[in-house]
Amino acid sequence: MSTVTTASASREHRITLRSLANRKRKAIPFSVLTAYDFTFARIFDEAGVDVLLVGDSLGMVVQGHDTTLPVTLDEIAYHCRAVARGARRAHVVGDMPFMSYQASIEQGMTNAGRLMKEGGCHSVKLEGGAVHAELVRRLVAAGIPVMGHIGLTPQSFHQLGGFKVQGRDAGGRERLLADARTLEEAGAYALVLEAIPADIAAEITAAVSVPTIGIGAGVGCDGQVLVVYDALGMDESFKPRFVRRYATLGATIHDAIGRYVADVRGGRFPSDAEAFTMTESRAAPGAIDPAPYSSAGAKA
Repeated sequence: MSTVTTASASREHRITLRSLANRKRKAIPFSVLTAYDFTFARIFDEAGVDVLLVGDSLGMVVQGHDTTLPVTLDEIAYHCRAVARGARRAHVVGDMPFMSYQASIEQGMTNAGRLMKEGGCHSVKLEGGAVHAELVRRLVAAGIPVMGHIGLTPQSFHQLGGFKVQGRDAGGRERLLADARTLEEAGAYALVLEAIPADIAAEITAAVSVPTIGIGAGVGCDGQVLVVYDALGMDESFKPRFVRRYATLGATIHDAIGRYVADVRGGRFPSDAEAFTMTESRAAPGAIDPAPYSSAGAKA
């Protein structure tokens, strides 16, 4: 039996903040993956992924930028809408992009509200520690659930001097613990811990009552998140230490498209079976069944 069938057979109701809190309480790890479109979101949802993060990582893996900084709120909202349509069970989180909340609490309130209304996500994620506690407090009071994000915060790429492990410097452990506790007190329902030593991540996880989600933070977190393009091996040249590849789809896709190109050039595609003739039934003139494109939405 396939993993998709198994996951579908044991399909839960929609994953909520309470669901995730219960996972922590019962010590049941949960899975998080980034998602950027309807089709992948539907597949991940059916496979049993608990949380889908529409991350600003799309700036790098979808748009081809060197950092996440160019991503806009409108772009995140666009991808959130697509992912939300594909997720029937998973909790959908929209990432607040660079400079969509840093200028003022009012700016953050307005843009988080837009992401919820226009993107259709179930919560928002924002980077940074205690400095954003008041914004988190205000958002939660307004009914917008917030996922925090501490450790390596990619939107601070230039300030941090690159993508580097955090918390190893003098006072780093204490600073991360303080940020985690402050965000918890402000009302964040979960915390992403990125690129921090595993022992610090485990200590934070034990110190706070809300779930922690690790990426490059060891097995001691309550959940784990990966960028899906990394997990699926879309770029063979990119293999950071904290990533585990579950497939090599980049090579598979390259091979498949190469065969398509060869078939077209060799006159082998389309075949007679893949073409229409004048002698076919005209009961429904012009109709194509199934639709001319893979309409995953028809299955929803």
